Amino acid sequence: MPDYLDDLRLAHVLADAADATTMDRFKALDLKVETKPDLTPVSEADKAAEELIRGHLARARPRDAVLGEEYGVEGTGPRRWVVDPIDGTKNYVRGVPVWATLIALMEAGEGGYQPVVGVVSAPALGRRWWAAKGHGAFSGRSLTSASRLQVSRVSRISDASFAYSSLTGWEEQGRLDGFLDLTREVWRTRAYGDFWPYMMVAEGAVDLCAEPELSLWDMAANAIVVTEAGGTFTGLDGRPGPHSGNAAASNGLLHDELLGYLNQRY
Repeated sequence: MPDYLDDLRLAHVLADAADATTMDRFKALDLKVETKPDLTPVSEADKAAEELIRGHLARARPRDAVLGEEYGVEGTGPRRWVVDPIDGTKNYVRGVPVWATLIALMEAGEGGYQPVVGVVSAPALGRRWWAAKGHGAFSGRSLTSASRLQVSRVSRISDASFAYSSLTGWEEQGRLDGFLDLTREVWRTRAYGDFWPYMMVAEGAVDLCAEPELSLWDMAANAIVVTEAGGTFTGLDGRPGPHSGNAAASNGLLHDELLGYLNQRY
């Protein structure tokens, strides 16, 4: 089996470059922000970070394809880098430090493309998380200064901490009743949002998280960090991996119950 460590080192280099670009414009008074056709914001920093990552990949991995939120897919083949230059753009443009660059490498295999490398870099929080298939998940300042991640062992839903992003998506999908039932049963709920709940599941600080509507670039890096930390990452339909247009992540022990609540009246 490939060890993917060269790809992981490259992903860190890409994240370093993106961090420098995004932090340079974070809280800038003259930051330019546009509205995309789907009515979500995009800043000049989103575009600059993705362009920078694509440029690095064109030189370092010219045979690999790239899929990014801002500029779509380029190239073909069994290996595809998946990039969200700023996950949490609404936070970014308002000066909230909870945002990250998400970089994943996916490889073609059984069941389609699957993530084999992931880096989640949140420079405004001073945090970075990463994983490579078969090598575990880690958090730290660098590859040489890191702590291994491990999901929690909480096995009762009444003892679990559940994180989410917002209520509106669950309501739009007709899943709000099940969602609210889950919030009444768990020990604690918090709406941290975006990438952060998945990283906290991987760290063992949170036991469950879910979102009703996502794109592949929102999930690919998160998925491998969670699974390499010993957790479970699926769609709300139970399909493993980041392919369902939504996500549920857990320590594994509570996953069936999590899906049961979120699908119970759907």
